[in-house]
Amino acid sequence: MTVAAYTLAIVLNLFCVFLGYRFLFQPGPAATGYGVPADPGGDAGAYLAIKGVRDGTFGLVGLALLAFAGATAEAWFLLVVALVPLADTLIVLRNGGTRATAFGIHFATAVIVLIGAVLLFLV
Repeated sequence: MTVAAYTLAIVLNLFCVFLGYRFLFQPGPAATGYGVPADPGGDAGAYLAIKGVRDGTFGLVGLALLAFAGATAEAWFLLVVALVPLADTLIVLRNGGTRATAFGIHFATAVIVLIGAVLLFLV
């Protein structure tokens, strides 16, 4: 179980780093994949960059916690960070995104993050 817990935590954190990169350097496609398309050249450009920095930072903080503070600290971090994809689910639904994207991507991500937290608490 330890290998599974650490592997899932590392994958989730690296995925956050990837999402951050994508929102910073490919904001249009990233926003479309998020479920609420936005024009990176318009007013939404700053918010897409903010999302990129937020997601990338979450990934780096998660990796640092796992490396330097241990499984329990990472578990608490994942538990709190699960609020982000839960909120993203609501954001997509409230802004015209599809239910498939809201639940199939964001809500499913929240569930996986919570599973990762539980596994790390059990280590």
